[in-house]
Amino acid sequence: MGLKNETKSKYDTKTFYKEYVSGMNSRQLGKEFQSDSERLKSLYFDALKETNPSIPPQKIPVTQKFLSLLSALTKRLNPVRRLVFGVSVVSFGLHFLLNFLGFYIFPIQPLLLPVAFLGILFILLIELLEKSDVQKELDFARDIQLSLLPPSAVKWDQLEAHSFAATASEVGGDYVDIIKSDKGTYVFIADVSGKGLSAALYMVRIQALVHLIIKKQNPGPKELFLELNDYVKSNKMDKTFVTACAAFFPNGEDHFIFSRAGHNTPIIFNKKLDSTFKLKTEGFALGMTSTKLLKKTLEEKKFQFEAGDSLLLYTDGLVEARNNMGEEYGEERLDGLMSIYGSLHAKSITQKIQSSIELYIGDENPLDDITFTTIHKNDPVKNLAD
Repeated sequence: MGLKNETKSKYDTKTFYKEYVSGMNSRQLGKEFQSDSERLKSLYFDALKETNPSIPPQKIPVTQKFLSLLSALTKRLNPVRRLVFGVSVVSFGLHFLLNFLGFYIFPIQPLLLPVAFLGILFILLIELLEKSDVQKELDFARDIQLSLLPPSAVKWDQLEAHSFAATASEVGGDYVDIIKSDKGTYVFIADVSGKGLSAALYMVRIQALVHLIIKKQNPGPKELFLELNDYVKSNKMDKTFVTACAAFFPNGEDHFIFSRAGHNTPIIFNKKLDSTFKLKTEGFALGMTSTKLLKKTLEEKKFQFEAGDSLLLYTDGLVEARNNMGEEYGEERLDGLMSIYGSLHAKSITQKIQSSIELYIGDENPLDDITFTTIHKNDPVKNLAD
């Protein structure tokens, strides 16, 4: 990847050209064209279903298909832009119709093509400006969301944690947190179903609830999930669900208490055995079932966690990240990294995983948010007087 010189320099034609053609390589253009084609195709079929719900697509006349697509596109414009678009299309069509028929009407005909061009250009510029405003709002929302995440590095007692989070879009639905209480420290990771702004808003809601419940009740991981499930299931019309893991590290103890609500299975490295194993516990995702049934199925277990051990919690975006061949990163590769680097400090393990995933996906954009956190237990500090 090339490095960008961010010092100020003269803005000239050459600079403008470089900015304009940035990203215009054959591979990127092909991906963008395919993506836009898929979106247009999806809009086309949705329009046909909406305007002709009882007729199979193959039996709909071509003109009706065209009008359905045109209607779906123009509905996205406000009335003023729709009027400008209509005038532009009519001007464009009238210009070629008069030329075809051999008529020449002065001074109207010479103006038809410029009017059509300027009308479309006007709509394009306004739409780009509006998109820029929306992008600014999303950037602001992203800043707010990032401010809710814990510091990348957190230390307490003999323990240390280091986290990584990267959203697939401007905002995302992954959530990682480290919350200290009087009795110990909670490490929480979750993934809200869906992507984008709706998932991000739901994530903020979950974050607020987690902090509120812990502050008021100091619950165990299972009790925390049962309380959260009550909130998630409070709206029967809401089909959102949340997968999550919670680990509670009691102060001064060599163990942690753990529950998993339908989330990816965490990996723990055991220094004594010099091997890894997965924290397989049962439990439905939050919002998938009633709290009564969740209470019966959700497991809460205690795991030893001694000096030199490490724990990795992650969301599905990490193991499902794909390279340019469409192959997933996979749990085996992640388990292999923990087997090799699990004895290192939390920051080192996180950096090794980050480097590995970046090397694997290359120039591919992640399809889902990638979030993970590593917890490592250090040796006790020796007293020099002893």
